[in-house]
Amino acid sequence: MNRVWLTHYPPGVPATIDENAYASVREVFEESCRKYAARPAFTCMGRTLSFADLDQLSARFGGWLQSIGAKPGTRVALMMPNILQYPICLFGALRAGCTVVNVNPLYTARELEDQLVDSGAEVIVVVENFARTLSQVVPRTQLRHIVVTSIGELLAVKGRIVDLVLRRVKRVVPKWSLPGAVRFSHTLKEGRKRPLLHVPIGQDDLAFLQYTGGTTGAAKGAMLLHRNVVANMLQARAWLAPMLDESRREVILTPLPLYHIFSLTANCLVFMSIGGENVLIPNPRDLPRFIREMRKHRFTAMTGVNTLFNALLNQPAFRHVDFAAFRLTLGGGMAVQEAVAKRWKEVTGVPLVEAYGLTETAPAATINPLDQAEFNGSIGLPIPSTDIVLRDEQGHDVPIGEAGEICIRGPQVMAGYWQRPQETADAMTADGYFKSGDIGTVDERGYVRIVDRKKDMILVSGFNVYPNEIEGIVAMHEGVLECAAVGVPDRKSGEAVKLFVVRRDPLLTAGQLVMHCRKHLAGYKCPRDVEFRTELPKSNVGKILRRTLRDPMHDATPREPERVR
Repeated sequence: MNRVWLTHYPPGVPATIDENAYASVREVFEESCRKYAARPAFTCMGRTLSFADLDQLSARFGGWLQSIGAKPGTRVALMMPNILQYPICLFGALRAGCTVVNVNPLYTARELEDQLVDSGAEVIVVVENFARTLSQVVPRTQLRHIVVTSIGELLAVKGRIVDLVLRRVKRVVPKWSLPGAVRFSHTLKEGRKRPLLHVPIGQDDLAFLQYTGGTTGAAKGAMLLHRNVVANMLQARAWLAPMLDESRREVILTPLPLYHIFSLTANCLVFMSIGGENVLIPNPRDLPRFIREMRKHRFTAMTGVNTLFNALLNQPAFRHVDFAAFRLTLGGGMAVQEAVAKRWKEVTGVPLVEAYGLTETAPAATINPLDQAEFNGSIGLPIPSTDIVLRDEQGHDVPIGEAGEICIRGPQVMAGYWQRPQETADAMTADGYFKSGDIGTVDERGYVRIVDRKKDMILVSGFNVYPNEIEGIVAMHEGVLECAAVGVPDRKSGEAVKLFVVRRDPLLTAGQLVMHCRKHLAGYKCPRDVEFRTELPKSNVGKILRRTLRDPMHDATPREPERVR
């Protein structure tokens, strides 16, 4: 496909980036620490770390890692929400040459074990709220060193109060036992005695094992090299360039978890590289507290998902936030709804700009122009140094305006899936494109629109949920004969999981199934709706037809007389 989009780039955005500008994420970070030493880098719950603070503390953590034998390539898992310990550990591990494995702290023991075993992580940093889950799986992993921290550990006196409330009043810290674990403060104390060694790190070294689901439901580690992550950071920075002013300090609100690739790159890395301040929100679901935090800062930018923007708009206090300095809202992770985008601009005065990407593309592939006045329903234009083609089932390019699978090529595309050569081969084309699994169209100006999903993935509040994983868990229940999971529209989360079940035990209830799922799946993966059937629609070879279940107009299979919620 000809790069028709280049003629529609905003003024000042280049067609390409210099892919060799930096050798590693470490080089970008250390440059920012020198250049912006006195500026605030990360703020959370009333405490701010300057770039100089972050430089010093991350060096200590990196030095500690080296002191316990961590070498370049050692996998270091980070299992925590948005707190100050995260960037310290993130940059400390990367500076020591280690590979970061981001872990969702809401994982069940089964999900956590799968990721830790697959990645071969030897070190983990976990917030004590989730230490009990970790304690259930440690013996079956390769973990050799466990670091435990608390939400308030870096917040001095206030932190002790915060931790006391969480432990004794709210009781959200279950009892745990992890023999041999050390406190986060211990790593900083020991790291102070051991200067961080400057080990060689190149573009082809592995920076992140960023886990994503697959069509089989099994989590796969996307291998993001330093070159991939740095390239996507530079691509996003080039897109931002026309609206940036070196003399002005950018402040970005960061409510999405940094362990998610969207927030990791767009907020943490991009704004770190331009000397911006990340205001970390540990729990964005607590909307009143989130809004109170917003009112403390003259923020200039924010990223989020459609459901978060919608939830904020439905809070009366949100209208009283000072938006005088606000200039950029970037939506990703799930489709932005037009109604939400219109209301967002009415209230804040700032357009809601939609972007698109995947874990495998580190993540950005397309972004709408930041100077667009109104929501246009597209996912934007391919970003600098990125090629996009649409292809049919036979791998042939389709003409402009026709639907095809979105295929992406650029320096941000992953090196492959960790220890999964066949799945890597299946995901890539012979000419170097990553097959996204999403069906879209491209118009004559190069704007891309998503029209359908090739895969059966369900998108719940920006997180990928895969039916096979859910069905595998449900099928474990002795009262289930057959089952299928599909995504259905949901006002709060964009989509929710609906479960169709043929009972083996006629007394089986929806409540029992939901409780069973909650034992084995993160909350967002659990079904919101259970419908019992006498049989499920199948193809002539016996494959359950999820598409038919999603479309009641074409579903003629027998069902039980009542649906159970």
